[in-house]
Amino acid sequence: MRASDPAEEAPGLWLLIGNSRWHWARGSLDQWRCWSVAPGAEAGPGHAPTAWAAVGPVAAQSGLDPTTRLGLKQVPLVAAPPWLGVDRALVGWQAWQQSAGPVLVADAGTALSLTRVGGDGRFAGGRILAGAALQWRALAAATAQLPTLPASCGQLPADPWPHDTAEAIRSGVLRGLAAAVELAWREACQLSPGCSLWITGGDGAELAALLGRDAEPDLALRALARLRPAPGR
Repeated sequence: MRASDPAEEAPGLWLLIGNSRWHWARGSLDQWRCWSVAPGAEAGPGHAPTAWAAVGPVAAQSGLDPTTRLGLKQVPLVAAPPWLGVDRALVGWQAWQQSAGPVLVADAGTALSLTRVGGDGRFAGGRILAGAALQWRALAAATAQLPTLPASCGQLPADPWPHDTAEAIRSGVLRGLAAAVELAWREACQLSPGCSLWITGGDGAELAALLGRDAEPDLALRALARLRPAPGR
């Protein structure tokens, strides 16, 4: 959206602190702007989030109001275990709300988390594996000749069988993650017929493209806005 859009003037501001990025949203669910920044970067001078959530510990000097923090207990995902990350709870609950049926959510960030929610809104288990950037950092650290790729996922190589080493790593890792999502969804559908697949997270667009689907990059932030709407909305 442009800076002059009504969403810029709306009071709602939400923040999700991930493992490697801070994810912001401003506006309302019908006029919505999202962006991601380096850890600690502010949304703007004097702007405090309406509500925020974090995957892990947050430094006291962050300046965030602890009373506006939303934790796992505030996400109405039925039977969510106490160890579940709040980000997984948010995306699972939001996808279920929008689907009104069983869902599998693939959240492709630092880790690729796969979260199942049954048709009754109950947490139904999941899987976790290393995300794209973690995988290619591990390849570079554990081998003598493979290069270190940038942390950003980058564009999926057009050639599925690249000749360049860096492109071969990028293609192999992304296609491997997409295959893991596809297998998980097939198995989820066997347990819950009609299960819908949702793909979100920073690398979600690349995985969605491989699977012929659309990504929902702001799923967790939409859950935050639904659970903690802006004053007067």
